[in-house]
Amino acid sequence: MLHLTAFDAEDLGVISAQMQDAVIRFADVGYLKRQRRFALVANRFAWDQLPARERRRTGLTFNGVTRVRRQGPQEPDALTILSLLAITFTPTTFTPTAGTEELGGVITLTFSGGHVIALDVEVIDVALDDLGPAWSTDATPEHGS
Repeated sequence: MLHLTAFDAEDLGVISAQMQDAVIRFADVGYLKRQRRFALVANRFAWDQLPARERRRTGLTFNGVTRVRRQGPQEPDALTILSLLAITFTPTTFTPTAGTEELGGVITLTFSGGHVIALDVEVIDVALDDLGPAWSTDATPEHGS
């Protein structure tokens, strides 16, 4: 079972790799505006367990979220299934002073079918937590060239 946190773009890349090909029901995605938290629950393919082929129920939380935007070919309904392709970070453009780091920016969740969720964040503060036991699957996700 994985329990990962990300506080910079490199850490976020590790979480993105583990969440690649996760399937998410749109009803399992939510933004808690007062808590500035965006969260989702997904069935992730357990890339960390290869050659075993299994999926795990996984929670993913993003803290310090100030705004959420969605783009896509149509408005998904609660039963729409999204397949996560990647999670990326684009820092806010500014010139840091000596001894400071660029912290804020946009975390983008890119899904198949042209769906995108963009999260404006104050900092990168992301947690991935597997929520239970794995189950086997017959298929390994493949990506064409």
